[in-house]
Amino acid sequence: MASPSTNLRKHAPGEALPAPQPPQAGDTGRSELREWTEAIVIAFVLALVLRTFLVQAYKIPSGSMEPTLDIGDHIMVDKIRYGLRVPDSFFGLTPLASEIPYGRYIVHFATVHRGDVVVFVFPQDESKDFIKRVIGVAGDTVQVKNGKVFLNGQPMPDPHAHFEIPAGDRSLYSPRDNFGPVTVPPGEFFMMGDNRDRSYDSRFWGFVKLDQVEGRAMFIYWSWSADDGSFLGIRWSRFGKAIH
Repeated sequence: MASPSTNLRKHAPGEALPAPQPPQAGDTGRSELREWTEAIVIAFVLALVLRTFLVQAYKIPSGSMEPTLDIGDHIMVDKIRYGLRVPDSFFGLTPLASEIPYGRYIVHFATVHRGDVVVFVFPQDESKDFIKRVIGVAGDTVQVKNGKVFLNGQPMPDPHAHFEIPAGDRSLYSPRDNFGPVTVPPGEFFMMGDNRDRSYDSRFWGFVKLDQVEGRAMFIYWSWSADDGSFLGIRWSRFGKAIH
């Protein structure tokens, strides 16, 4: 059987071969520009996917979570801990809003537990992100008496709580000091800041829905404060500190 023929031409020994043509300067420039453009686009897409679905950096702007988190701490948040959540928008835009479930989980991986420190969409202003500790989950009854938290009728073990106001200065009429009891609805959470006397939290504006939870805080990767006495205001001791 005849083998398939090819179009390759064998050159005789000593036969002159055509000289390769050098690339044109314009072609080389266009090739390098295309490579750089592709690399930048790929890096941008990877960064966008990473930030949207996997992990994101946040800066702590207030003292509501002191001493767990100080003003000027920069933290990393695990955004895929609880599942795959579609962001609230892409660059402020919501194309195909009737088909894409913006701001909702499409896959769940883990349960949000009491004690988790989470970042969530502020229910009263979706353009803002808050960070607080989960105090109550669905079915829990939460009450605050003279600043102390009671969970399901019993004083809650509260090792992370920080208080600044003396017991004698507590108010009977402020939700900061006396609140509830309330029962957490299904699929929602009761949030409080560790700095109980300086936190604007669920005592004032209510519950947080599961779909509003964006991720769990992991660790501090950078910390800086102009008021700190250390070199350049950098708080070296906080670097790499796990958030519990």
